[in-house]
Amino acid sequence: MVSVPLGIRLTSDVNNSIGIIGGSGPAGRGLAVRLASVGYNVVVGSRDVDRAIEVATALVWRGDGSVAGGTNEEAASCDVVILATPWDSAVSTVAALRKHLAGKVVISMVNALQKQGRELVPLFPARGSMAAEVAATLPDTKVTGAFHHLPAADMENLDSGLDADVMVVGDDAEARALTVEITNAMMGLRAVEVGSLSLAGAVESFTAVCITTNIRHKAHTYVKLAGL
Repeated sequence: MVSVPLGIRLTSDVNNSIGIIGGSGPAGRGLAVRLASVGYNVVVGSRDVDRAIEVATALVWRGDGSVAGGTNEEAASCDVVILATPWDSAVSTVAALRKHLAGKVVISMVNALQKQGRELVPLFPARGSMAAEVAATLPDTKVTGAFHHLPAADMENLDSGLDADVMVVGDDAEARALTVEITNAMMGLRAVEVGSLSLAGAVESFTAVCITTNIRHKAHTYVKLAGL
């Protein structure tokens, strides 16, 4: 297993670099581990750079990639960017990074969910999905949606036996294809290209079902589509 020294930073000059905005949480950590394990150079971004460096330094992966902690601006300067912030700060975060993200593919994994008792329920933004809200905020960026239904703990644990399908949505065919390529490169994941961004609301809201099922059954469930 390989790790990077404290404080290493990556730049957009690095080939195959992927930045994770808001990547210091469980979902971002799991993606960073799996991406680095197949050779990508990952920047875990955060508003708190010290926290990002601490998280990146503690991660363990296998392969020739790397993980570094940095600011959200540094994550946004990578070749491809994943948005993993809480839903209620996603739009303001990307709005501040609009110039960094222009012309790039941004993969949104943001779900608008609210806790009610022991359940999570979906919220529906004005444009129908968080991916659509992000796309409207970033008119010069190609936005796709993916990685919504993955159990974070199983993602970070490379020995978990994860065998999950990832539904990919987006209006731009090339951006969807790139998202599929990145997804399929990761161990334990299979991309399923679903269709346009108009379907993002349905994909995002199903996350509430997955998480509530996990809470009720004390499990780490994930989506697997039969028949493909």
